[in-house]
Amino acid sequence: MKQAKEESPNATNNKIRFFYVPKSTSTTPQDDVNARWVVCNPEDMLHFSTIGYFFGKQVNASTGFPVGLINSNWGGTPAEVWTPEEIITHDPDLLRAAEKLSPTAWWWPHIRGEAYNAMIYPLTQFSIAGAIWYQGESNVGTHFMYKRLFTSMIDSWRKAWGKTFPFYFVQIAPYTYGNKNIGALLRETQTKAAAFPNTGMVVISDLVPDTANIHPILKKEVAARLSNLALNKTYGYSQIVCESPLYASHKIEKDKIKIQFTNTNNGIVANGNEITCFEIAGADKIFYPAQAKIENNEVVVFNKNIKSPVAVRFAFNNTAIPNLFSKEGLPINLFRTDDWEMDRSEIKK
Repeated sequence: MKQAKEESPNATNNKIRFFYVPKSTSTTPQDDVNARWVVCNPEDMLHFSTIGYFFGKQVNASTGFPVGLINSNWGGTPAEVWTPEEIITHDPDLLRAAEKLSPTAWWWPHIRGEAYNAMIYPLTQFSIAGAIWYQGESNVGTHFMYKRLFTSMIDSWRKAWGKTFPFYFVQIAPYTYGNKNIGALLRETQTKAAAFPNTGMVVISDLVPDTANIHPILKKEVAARLSNLALNKTYGYSQIVCESPLYASHKIEKDKIKIQFTNTNNGIVANGNEITCFEIAGADKIFYPAQAKIENNEVVVFNKNIKSPVAVRFAFNNTAIPNLFSKEGLPINLFRTDDWEMDRSEIKK
């Protein structure tokens, strides 16, 4: 990874400690893991979570506090494997969704609870300040259950540690999935999950140079947004702006829809001459591209061929990279005002 290699020569820091949990699975909760604490150094930094490292570096630099980082992850895994088995087994809806999971060609874990047992439960002996999470791509096929699954997982971890620690997570990035709209539907579900107590979500729709790459390369920038969230909400640096604008409300005035957002006290800006990624529909439920303009800290959308619009969507597809931001440079999150059935068909090649 380019950013990690560039940073490595500067990664000697005795105020940061790494604890790297090896990938393993178990059918029962384990008491220990084969890992040890090491002082942050160039070699171990290259094998550690790049986002985790940059997150810890910024928290340490801003607060002066020593930071211990526990890296427990397994790329490509669904959230079910990080959730205690009984949580899913005792919930018929979660169980049905979990049963849709199947082994992959890379033999990643897919059985509920098996990574939690081996890679999370042993860590409950440590006192932790919080958790950061970047996952969801493996759950797009069951996005309709992700909010319940994800919040149940968070709740189970907090119960295992005995405290409601902060849980900050990354919304999945735009990506060319094989089915229409399922990535957007998962991002919508993550947005709803961010209402869970003591959680926070960062939006990274602008940090994607290539939507054909499921692993966006701009790790340092993602880490900066996560660390800003933690610095604001956990460490008391309230002057740091850390939350993307979210849809708040809208009103229809003749042939236009006016949209209001949260987290835009200092204004809204577009990166480019034209605002992108808005669509509106009339009563026929057919969406068409919409023109948009910023007026009085609202966004006004319209299409000259739709005289009576009833719904608006923003960036609501798998690969949308919109160009609308808060004045502080945080991207406005996707949204839709309708609850109509979405097209989930296979994309023809």
